[in-house]
Amino acid sequence: MNDGPQRGGKHPVLVHLPFALVMAVVVLGLVRIIQFSWREGTVWIGLALLLAAGLRALLRDEQAGLVAIRGRAVDVLLYGLFGVVVIAVALTIEGGWLSR
Repeated sequence: MNDGPQRGGKHPVLVHLPFALVMAVVVLGLVRIIQFSWREGTVWIGLALLLAAGLRALLRDEQAGLVAIRGRAVDVLLYGLFGVVVIAVALTIEGGWLSR
């Protein structure tokens, strides 16, 4: 059964907007890493995870699109936890050839 261009009154492209926002921040982080600013790039990737956690907490399941993987509580907890860990590691790592 085809519901046409709109399903449930919402344009199908808008369902992917939260995921696209998160991926845009990830791409920004990857660009900074490629520009030899790995610490800043990694912080941007951690911020993308925190953005995903915030979007998952605020949006309904049908609005969250690809950001919704598991249940809301599990998604928010894991996105948030991984985001904080990635940022903490990026800001505290010392030594080695990566440090500047």
